[in-house]
Amino acid sequence: MLSLRNRWLLVGFVILLFGIGVRAWGLTDEPMWLDEAYSAYAASKGWHFLWAVVPAYETHPPFYYSLLRGWTLIVGDGLLGHRSLGVVAGSIALPVVALAARDAARASGLADRAGLIAVSALAAASVSPVLVEMAREVRPYPLMIMAYALGIWALMRIAARGRLEGVPYAAYLACSALMLWLHNMGPLYAAAMGLALLVVAWPRTPRDWGWLVGGHAIVLLVWSPALVILLDQAPMWIKATWLKFSTANLWRRVTLIWTGNGDGLRAAVALLVLAALWRVRKVPAGRRIAGALLILAIFPVAVSLILSATVAPVFIIRTMTALAVPAMVLIGIGAGGYAGKVKWLLWAAAIYLLVDQGTADVDARIANRPQEDWYAAARWVGARAKPGDLVYAYPNESALPFDRAVRDLGLPLQTRPIPGEVPVLNPPPGSWYVSGSRGVPSLDQAHLRGIARDKVSRAAPTIWLVRGGPWAYDKGDVFVKELEAAGRLNTGHYYRFPIDIVGLQLNPPPPGGGGAEGDGGGGRRPQ
Repeated sequence: MLSLRNRWLLVGFVILLFGIGVRAWGLTDEPMWLDEAYSAYAASKGWHFLWAVVPAYETHPPFYYSLLRGWTLIVGDGLLGHRSLGVVAGSIALPVVALAARDAARASGLADRAGLIAVSALAAASVSPVLVEMAREVRPYPLMIMAYALGIWALMRIAARGRLEGVPYAAYLACSALMLWLHNMGPLYAAAMGLALLVVAWPRTPRDWGWLVGGHAIVLLVWSPALVILLDQAPMWIKATWLKFSTANLWRRVTLIWTGNGDGLRAAVALLVLAALWRVRKVPAGRRIAGALLILAIFPVAVSLILSATVAPVFIIRTMTALAVPAMVLIGIGAGGYAGKVKWLLWAAAIYLLVDQGTADVDARIANRPQEDWYAAARWVGARAKPGDLVYAYPNESALPFDRAVRDLGLPLQTRPIPGEVPVLNPPPGSWYVSGSRGVPSLDQAHLRGIARDKVSRAAPTIWLVRGGPWAYDKGDVFVKELEAAGRLNTGHYYRFPIDIVGLQLNPPPPGGGGAEGDGGGGRRPQ
């Protein structure tokens, strides 16, 4: 007969397998989208590029790209190799969430229900849509989720001890530094962790204050090079970001981080979280833990919304997805912290949450709807291109996901980024930056005309112009019109947001020249 502890371990193991399964299922079915292609591109360029060039055009520190490079040097630089880092990090986060919930329960006077609480938190994290989706991204987010989970676990251990010493405090400091180096939103997470630390273990002696100030001074020193990068890039981002901040349906967009999509799910999560806060209120340590978890779940997104409304748009849901972790701990306490009749209501809410979100995870894997279908775009061009044809990518960043798709599919297509490979740090006079990145310029009409008429362009039977977001980078189809004025006929068009491809064949076509008729079936061309 299994002991109670071993039964919980067995149940937790089964849940963990499901969580890993939905994160790894069909990992190579979807192509990299633009941001993922940026990650793979930077990681492929070498250590000097990562630390000398990336800081010149990228707002994020180069640390994640360096981790990705080291990982792919070991496991391979294919799509599976790139995506597997996120799956590993996202999977590690799951048992850490369970451990954090267990220790929070013990410190809150719920030691007898710690096993159920840990399994409940693990189940909620395993099916959380934002945690599942982010684990599949070639971006820093799964590592941020893992680091935040580890930091929260360390904070729960510190809460139990009531002092700032030992391995838990060292782990907290390490996780704070890691969050700062992983993303330019890292300071918001680190600040939330610092406030939570003060809530669970307010320094009471000069020794405590020494540990607090000394430890954070080391973290700030470690972070200082990344801070220099952030301060250097921030003015360009503020001046020319592509983001727009809207308050339309804002509360639903924000709560999506913690609850998933659906008002029924929001109600279930609200019930479970309120039950958790009520359950731990009688114990001083429980009140401190509840306050810390609320800070950890709310503070970063609240500050990002304030910055978006007053300084520059910075709120993006995917950058805030690590905030789901403290919510999962609270959900675990709400679902597993009660006995008596009320537990049936809370279990019903938890089961509804798990079934709905687990079904949504499975449906998402079956539906296989990529954010940007660069495989379809590459196949469309590949089916029509003839020897000698060229693919032009304007803006130049469009070449990054297109070339990754071409590589994955093994297509013989040659791409020419316009005006050059990312980053173009010294663009031609008259250029401007649309997106806040110093590496992706838009060109004026004179320079686009020169490219349309240069020797390379004149030699191509058909130019396939790949544009990501032409309404931002090529308003008025200036490059298309210049290529047409240079003697080319628009003979094919593909559009599936945000990918826009125009086929431009020499007119009259040379013998055996390429071309394409008709539309790619992807939708209407933007005006």
